[in-house]
Amino acid sequence: MALGTVVEEVDVEIIKPRNDKREYRRIVLQNNLQVLLISDPETDKCAASMDVRVGSFSDPVGLEGLAHFLEHMLFYASEKYPLEDSYSKYISEHGGSTNAFTSSEHTNYFFDINPDSFEEALDRFAQFFIKPLMSADATTREIKAVDSENQKNLLSDAWRMNQLQKHLSAKDHPYHKFSTGNWDTLEVRPKARGLDTREELLQFYDNNYSANLMHLVVYAKDSLDISQSLVQKKFQEIRNANRICASFIGQPCTPEHLQILVKTVPIKQGHKLRFSWPITPGIRHYKEGASRYLGHLIGHEGEGSLFYVLKKLGWATSLSAGESDWTSDFSFFKVVIDLTDAGQEHFEDIVALLFKYVDLLKQSGPCEWIFNELSAICETAFHYQDKIRPSDYVVNVALNMQFYPPKDWLLGSSLPSKFNPGIIETALKELTPYNVRIFWESTKFEGLTDLTEPWYGTAYSVEKLTGSTIEQWMESALNEHLHLPTPNVFIPTDLSLKNVSDKMELPCLLRKSPYSRLWYKPDTAFSTPKAYVKIDFNCPFTGSSPESEVITEIFTRLLMDYLNEYAYDAQVAGLYYGVNNTDYGFQVTVLGYNHKLKILLETVIERIANFEVKPDRFSVIKELVTKEYQNVKFQQPYQQAMYYCSLILQDQTWPWYDELEVLPHLEADNLVKFYPLMLSRTFLECYIAGNIEPNEAESMIQHIEDIFFKSPCPISQALFPSQHLTKRVVNLERGIHYFYSAEGLNPSDENSALIHYIQVHQDDFKLNVKLQLFALIAKQPAFHQLRSIEQLGYITVLMQRNDSGVRGVQIIIQSNVKGPGQLDLRVESFLKMFETKLYEMPSDEFKSNVNALIDMKLEKHKNLREESGFYWKEISDGTLKFDRRECEVAALKQLTQKELIDFFDEYIKVGVPQKKGLSVRVYGSAHSSEYKSDNSETADSNSVHIEDIFSFRKSRPLYGSFRGGSGHMKL
Repeated sequence: MALGTVVEEVDVEIIKPRNDKREYRRIVLQNNLQVLLISDPETDKCAASMDVRVGSFSDPVGLEGLAHFLEHMLFYASEKYPLEDSYSKYISEHGGSTNAFTSSEHTNYFFDINPDSFEEALDRFAQFFIKPLMSADATTREIKAVDSENQKNLLSDAWRMNQLQKHLSAKDHPYHKFSTGNWDTLEVRPKARGLDTREELLQFYDNNYSANLMHLVVYAKDSLDISQSLVQKKFQEIRNANRICASFIGQPCTPEHLQILVKTVPIKQGHKLRFSWPITPGIRHYKEGASRYLGHLIGHEGEGSLFYVLKKLGWATSLSAGESDWTSDFSFFKVVIDLTDAGQEHFEDIVALLFKYVDLLKQSGPCEWIFNELSAICETAFHYQDKIRPSDYVVNVALNMQFYPPKDWLLGSSLPSKFNPGIIETALKELTPYNVRIFWESTKFEGLTDLTEPWYGTAYSVEKLTGSTIEQWMESALNEHLHLPTPNVFIPTDLSLKNVSDKMELPCLLRKSPYSRLWYKPDTAFSTPKAYVKIDFNCPFTGSSPESEVITEIFTRLLMDYLNEYAYDAQVAGLYYGVNNTDYGFQVTVLGYNHKLKILLETVIERIANFEVKPDRFSVIKELVTKEYQNVKFQQPYQQAMYYCSLILQDQTWPWYDELEVLPHLEADNLVKFYPLMLSRTFLECYIAGNIEPNEAESMIQHIEDIFFKSPCPISQALFPSQHLTKRVVNLERGIHYFYSAEGLNPSDENSALIHYIQVHQDDFKLNVKLQLFALIAKQPAFHQLRSIEQLGYITVLMQRNDSGVRGVQIIIQSNVKGPGQLDLRVESFLKMFETKLYEMPSDEFKSNVNALIDMKLEKHKNLREESGFYWKEISDGTLKFDRRECEVAALKQLTQKELIDFFDEYIKVGVPQKKGLSVRVYGSAHSSEYKSDNSETADSNSVHIEDIFSFRKSRPLYGSFRGGSGHMKL
């Protein structure tokens, strides 16, 4: 093989996980492009990621968002593939997906695709960096898309607070900039200055996109040699202009931006404290892991920790700590605390306690045993990491390539391994009261601020808060017993794999009793020492009213709250648990290393069985849940539309506003009375999978049964057959298109949203694959027409919908340019246009789409969690078709093009008599006048306006339920 075009590197051994069978090779092309090749013969998807070392920090002054805009533009077309959108279309039609993102110092492009189409996809991808077209017509359209993306973020607290932190920094440092861009920065202002945005765009590309600033990761099924020759061929034409990597030396925060207290008004209900210290970037000493060590301790939640004390005082509901917003030149260490209403009143005490904890760390000095414990946890996590999607994997590695030497490209900073007390002490010295910036968010500051951040309109005020003031607070602070954590008993030491005698490919019903049913699936695919356990408590009383649903939610939150100190160590050691309420009870999930999983599960179960209500914690959790319900109105309009759609379709669901109404009247005593009733009758649906033997799985469930049903005074009894809970979905009438309209819940949000839903059928393999194939073929054309050409809005997606086995397709659009009524007309117009495309589709394109869907279905699960999620859905829906994928592939292989067209003509086509449609319209403030006019229009005979969701639900027949106890319906 000719290697003349490659500069061969001295073989670098890239450190990889013990259980990783993939092969890796680093090469550097003649144009200086650095490449990591990954060969994975077992993969079902190939992927690539290109990381370009230029981002929004390099935006020219007065053209904010240009780097981000360029990222959008490269997707359109290239000289070699001039047909607009042909890249995205090719990826979509061959079972793949593609995206990109722009950060401060780099821009990342990535895709994945079925292996047989990888070579051509890679060729199309390479053209982004060789000769993109960036037509004038596309330029104007895509500025609108960038503007729509920014519109979507304007009312998001995360975006607003991030920009405020940037705004309060040195004006001459690029950290200060607004990075997203909008219509104003990319169209209005440049025009006013006589600039042509497209010319600026081409120049920016020319100045910054050079092969020596790029890192490419290629993840293929083929051998490394084959990939190497492919990459040479496709990527050697990228121009190397030998650009110097932009570096932004100097700190973003000058003394005037330190020792400040910024009070700011968020959109959502609640109070937050954010502490931020400029620090030396951890990347400079990543093996020593000082920030990791400090984040581990300051963010700890076990007994004696800062969070433990704040929680005990009733002042905080969450706390996180660690390094963020880092580059190789500067970095921030941040501590974020969610406050309760009581915590909001104790600002000075909380600030003092945080600094007292930092002082404790200084006095104790760096502890080698804590570092070694953290190092051991990180090492186990690295060596037994789950496989993830190739597209996510290549992005992670491409980002690492910009910062780390080649041997650490897979490791990054994930494995602190050198204990160096000096470096930890130096990092600690930076966390002083004289170096801190405090951002205090609360809706209580409404009307008390005097400044406005220019890009998002966030209200804030700034005052000096000297280090000496904080030191005075520390002197008079509460004398709480803060101390370092004790050794972690949950660190797994037995990582051996169990022998599974028979290779079970699908879950089996291992055990059945009047009280429970246990589905079991040993690990036959992943060879990791991990397990997954789900116990679903079916309790008829939990969903009987809005009150009982809210009380069940408070119960599950309280349980998690009580377990937190105990189980936090388990989570640190890679063993996770959750207790969540469901529509028909609550469920317990435990997953992670199997060695100590049983200990954690038994503790969780014991806490459920001996649950007691602590009034002080009840009021904290009630306050938290109340705020979450109040914040529903700040959801994105498309999320509101999805909520209404579910409320219309799913029987026996309660609206959030009823639940919010009952919340103020609930007291601890209500839960005391409700708890025994809730558990008085229950049925346990259980799933256990992974590195666990069948007898272990059975004994776990036997143990739970003994506690709940077989003790001298049993907590629970078996359900009566009549009590087994069902999940039923409204059956829409054929030939009718229903409409439901609502005004957006947040008057400040201009965006409107539409969900155009078409209901098709109840679970049936043949119909499932027709619907899936239609969705696969229509997805990219819908996006291209409605988003790229018509520029209706940044969020535009066509996707399948599955409500407990009742299937359909939905088109979701969020827009600030057209109201929902207009959007509905555009969707119908698209469907008419698509009809022609479908009728005229060449047979080879049809076959290629069928093959792409087959490949997607045969894709192996990446890890135990993903596999368990797939099988659990079958159990939870009651469909129990564990071999669903194989059955659907068989149906696909029989499918003809005529059958797909007939399916479209019967169920999807505009105006056909069999069609069942529902449009959910949410009107933002920009279209509030249309809300009245659209609703007063007299609907034609085929359309029906839903005035009241609950009257409508009661008036419609329901699909039969697959769920419902031991006698399941079969497909």
